[in-house]
Amino acid sequence: MAYETLDHTVDDGVLTITLNRSEQLNSFTVTMAQELERSFREVNDDDSVRAVIVTGAGRAFCAGMDLSSEGNVFGLDETKQPGLTDMADLDAPAIERVRDTGGRVTLAVHDCKKPVVAAINGAAVGIGATMTLAMDARLVSTKARFGLVFGRLGIVPEAASTWFLPQIVGLPKAIDLALSAEILDAEATVAAGLAAKAYEPDDLLAAARETVDRWTQGRSPVAVALTRQMVRRNSAYEHPADAHRVDSLAMFHASIGDGKEGVAAFLEKRAAQFTGKASQMPAFYGEWIAGAQHG
Repeated sequence: MAYETLDHTVDDGVLTITLNRSEQLNSFTVTMAQELERSFREVNDDDSVRAVIVTGAGRAFCAGMDLSSEGNVFGLDETKQPGLTDMADLDAPAIERVRDTGGRVTLAVHDCKKPVVAAINGAAVGIGATMTLAMDARLVSTKARFGLVFGRLGIVPEAASTWFLPQIVGLPKAIDLALSAEILDAEATVAAGLAAKAYEPDDLLAAARETVDRWTQGRSPVAVALTRQMVRRNSAYEHPADAHRVDSLAMFHASIGDGKEGVAAFLEKRAAQFTGKASQMPAFYGEWIAGAQHG
């Protein structure tokens, strides 16, 4: 399917999504939000893909929201007067243009069954920064810039970043980053704990590829999906017994699925040939993810 703001390429099971509005520094639009959300929802059932890399075309990753749009530049319906009760059902048509577009993207990334790595090749500002916080790793080019600049515009952090950011850098640092609205260079981005490492521009995509290969090559797609979601969700439970419930179900189903082949391959000293598909998760998976979203 054609995309207006993105390029999709698949190489040996790795989908690279390139934000492709280079003349506009890949600035974010409602269309880009829709296409990114769709990309991360649809890849869940695409068994030809084992991991996702996100990068930008040209010299920027994403320079934030395109502020040249007419009307409400964030695509929101200014005739509404929404309150908390209106937000109870995120799928309700009445709040379609109340919901933050960046949050639609990061929730889709969070729910993704495939590991996602950001290869930040240049400026990542506003939503260009916050969208990456939902990803599993951020690698930056030495030319990258990272800025949570919302305070400069009189608005607030979005894309559920106030949930993701403290988990990555800790609460005090998250508050400082959000309120100072500073734009960090690559070295400062790494020092803040926002990125794993800075790479020379020509080495960035290869490093991202090495990361996703290390996580997924020769692995069970079902076990990878389960592990990614368990790490993301189980620590949010109030008691470890709740994590134990999920662990037990995940371990049970893994042990009667790809786990049998994994054990046999280990004992026979050969490479495992896993046959499980992320498009066919254990029956409890959908109920668990839905419950975590509404719990």
